[in-house]
Amino acid sequence: MKVAIFGQYYQNDTRPIIKDIFVFFNRNNVEMVIEENFLKILYEEKIVEKQYKTFSSHTDLDNSFAIVISIGGDGTILRAATYVRDSGIPILGVNAGRLGFLAKVQKESIESFLQIVLEKKYSITERTLLSMECSPTLAQMSVDFAMNEVAVSRKDTTSMITIETFLNGEYLNSYWADGLIIATPTGSTGYSLSCGGPILTPDVKALVITPIAPHNLNARPLVIPDDTEITLKVSGREEQYLVSLDSRITSVSNNSVLKIKKTPFRINMVEIPEETFFKTLRNKLLWGEDKRN
Repeated sequence: MKVAIFGQYYQNDTRPIIKDIFVFFNRNNVEMVIEENFLKILYEEKIVEKQYKTFSSHTDLDNSFAIVISIGGDGTILRAATYVRDSGIPILGVNAGRLGFLAKVQKESIESFLQIVLEKKYSITERTLLSMECSPTLAQMSVDFAMNEVAVSRKDTTSMITIETFLNGEYLNSYWADGLIIATPTGSTGYSLSCGGPILTPDVKALVITPIAPHNLNARPLVIPDDTEITLKVSGREEQYLVSLDSRITSVSNNSVLKIKKTPFRINMVEIPEETFFKTLRNKLLWGEDKRN
């Protein structure tokens, strides 16, 4: 078996997790290929000493890889997805972060879950992605897709922006707000949720439009089919506003036109039998903690 390892180093919190993973795979003769920058950190911190092959681009990952192991939080998985892209290689998240809706494997049970990976006793869920086109073109955006959300927001002002929104060419609304979020089911438990959006299960074929601090208080989150093409025209008092695709942010000129739609490919996420989406919701959101239950 050949696996790719991508991660972030969180000082002492991550060290034992990384060691456990490397010890397990080395003991089971699994070939590991490590993301180049991550491996440099591991050498600097003297967490590993053995020489490993590296990858530094999505072009380095092909169908010879069985899985990508992401060590960190949900943000690390989002970055791992930029390497996987349309290759179909599944991602398994090992949680070294905080909340972790995507990073399912907890540090207390790493070895038992890695054994499941070794024996391929896991299932796969496909996660919808969003692509974005901008007119005029944004030359600085090297990755034009998002796994969680595409969001527009004000930049250098405390004033609201106005976001004219069209669905499949039909006018929907002009949102007077701090911004607007277009979230996938995966992203529904992220930024959108903190702004009052609904939670969608990963297999729902839908997107969520969630305004950020809307001035028109009757503007509520809206769930739409995921095959809808969304067009946004943003205007405001300043010359530019911000557009983010997950954690990647760029500035866009007023009156630029954004077209957002589902990508033709999806990201495969590894699902461990004991760590279902609903169990994660209960644990992370403390559902069922009411004493009456």
